[in-house]
Amino acid sequence: MPGLHPQTTRLEHGLIAIDTEYARPLQDASHLIVENGRGAFVDTGVNSSVPLLLAALAECNLDAGDIDYVFLTHIHLDHAGGAGLLMQQLPNARCVIHPRGAPHMIDPGKIVAGTEAVYGKENTAKMYGEILPIAAARIDIANDGDVFSLRGRELEAFHTEGHARHHYCLSDPASRGIFTGDSFGVSYRELDTAAGEFIFPTTTPVQFDPQEAHKSVDRIMSYAPERLYLTHYSEVGSLARLAGDMHDGIDRMAAIAAENANVADRTAAIESAIFDHFVSGLMRHGFKGDRDMMWSILSIDVKLNTQGLEVWLEKHG
Repeated sequence: MPGLHPQTTRLEHGLIAIDTEYARPLQDASHLIVENGRGAFVDTGVNSSVPLLLAALAECNLDAGDIDYVFLTHIHLDHAGGAGLLMQQLPNARCVIHPRGAPHMIDPGKIVAGTEAVYGKENTAKMYGEILPIAAARIDIANDGDVFSLRGRELEAFHTEGHARHHYCLSDPASRGIFTGDSFGVSYRELDTAAGEFIFPTTTPVQFDPQEAHKSVDRIMSYAPERLYLTHYSEVGSLARLAGDMHDGIDRMAAIAAENANVADRTAAIESAIFDHFVSGLMRHGFKGDRDMMWSILSIDVKLNTQGLEVWLEKHG
């Protein structure tokens, strides 16, 4: 295989992680599965990511007609914002979407409105551009337990709520792995230390549900995977430890929300508490960077987790 883009990572088992260059480097990955001359993407990044995904095909001796599937673990725009544009470039691909998410990719108006509520209209347009619809005739629904075959490589979709009610994960027995979207949290490679990966849950607006988030982690682990492929960011192992860290992190996020529910400046208080929680965890983990470095890597997640916890408080407080 020819040399890949420096931020495109060749994994084992015919898998490639492509940096979508969303928000910052190594923040958001699309994964390409290659099997006997055919391919599938798992999550797409945003419109500006599409040329990077197509370039990865060329580097793998594939062309756009060789892609059979675009799997969207859920329809948050960092995962699916480029799907409509990408599908226009892939003549033979089917887009596989959770039944709750499919209507919103056929008509993206509600997705855009919801994103604008979080980021504002101007920032949404700047980050995502125009979200293009996907024709209903090109969508396959991922019901819980459905299996999709990529040249005989069987990929099972199973539903995982907690982060979003329109979320599924994709089990890939050939790699003994699972593509988890956001259901097994966030783990950035810049935060790896001699102790391994550092992981935490994402409580992004608007459907964080701690109870369901715990169930999602347990369901992922029930498949006894050896590795997971996170959208943020790519392959992790040491799964027993990371699953425990995820359960602890879900509980801590909920506790931070409850502890600060009635303070005067709730947003600032929750944001500060989340960042302090991350800092203390990273110090225990042996991370050598200072707070400024941690903030540069984690600020996006601190702010989004804060927004998600506030939405949860409004719904359940």
